[in-house]
Amino acid sequence: MPLSDLPHGELPRERLLAHGAAVLSDAELLAVLLRTGRTGEHVLDLARGIVAQFREEGLAAILRMPAAEFARIPGIGGAKAATVLAALELGRRAYAGTHGMPHLNEAADVMTLLSARCHAERREHFFVLPLSAKNELLMLADVSTGTLTNALVHPREVFEPAIRCGAAHVIVAHNHPSGDPMPSAEDHRLTRSLYEAGKLLGIPVTDHVVVARDGFFSFAEEGLL
Repeated sequence: MPLSDLPHGELPRERLLAHGAAVLSDAELLAVLLRTGRTGEHVLDLARGIVAQFREEGLAAILRMPAAEFARIPGIGGAKAATVLAALELGRRAYAGTHGMPHLNEAADVMTLLSARCHAERREHFFVLPLSAKNELLMLADVSTGTLTNALVHPREVFEPAIRCGAAHVIVAHNHPSGDPMPSAEDHRLTRSLYEAGKLLGIPVTDHVVVARDGFFSFAEEGLL
């Protein structure tokens, strides 16, 4: 059932245009993006259900999900998932632009940046953090989800964001859902592989930070880079 079924004056889209987005609830904002519900369920009810589903972690958790997983929620599908994910990412980028990108001068700064994003994750995510010569973060790219293997983390995917934004150097990072930040043998192997690739490309890997509930591990600070 579409938004147009609501009585005149109660349409979230109309209220947004008349009074601004701030007057709408989370469910109403989401309903504007979804536009239609599903058979037997109004779009506002669908939106309220999704908001309730993510109440504990917050709607930002949607950005941490694979797009295909979000699309599998009943009533969503590929097109709606793309619209919602694009809107959330645009909002995240707008917020980052307003507040300025952080400077990452040490591994603890990486931990601060990623801990909130990763605290509820049940899978490993591999991040690329391209930096300027003054250590300003240029972007944050989540390039892999799952187990760290050659099939999932390849230098091509790691260095593409750094090349695209003209990074002077790059920090890589990933989370350990187990809570233990100590790197595995595969983490050591991958770090060495990316370090050597960075030397060839002229974009040095200056640290690999493992973020976990119980702290972090920095390859650079441990003298391993």
